Amino acid sequence: MTDRTPPARVDSVARWGLAVVRGDSMRPGLRPGDRLLVSYRRPVRAGRVVVAVLPDRTLAVKRAVEPRRTSTGAAAWWLLSDDPAVGVDSRHRGPVPERDVRGVVIARLWPRPRLRRL
Repeated sequence: MTDRTPPARVDSVARWGLAVVRGDSMRPGLRPGDRLLVSYRRPVRAGRVVVAVLPDRTLAVKRAVEPRRTSTGAAAWWLLSDDPAVGVDSRHRGPVPERDVRGVVIARLWPRPRLRRL
């Protein structure tokens, strides 16, 4: 007798990742060197901290402020730094296409773990 049960499916797309904050643009909530737990499958919501690829191809940690549209009409997010005097964000580069918002920050893991909303 042979087992005809199909093999378990292994999902090749990562669900979780880590990010490290560089620079001061997300102060006071996040500081350089903070380690973040990122979900690649959670939907983006206004007010959440996200990891995104900016139009100049820089990978950045920013706050999703509101959904917008690009000049071509594609879905996008307006992303801002928590410290408006520091860093580059949508005020400089425009809305970030939804496909370039790679993940939602769930928690700061180090140096002081924090699970509350970032």
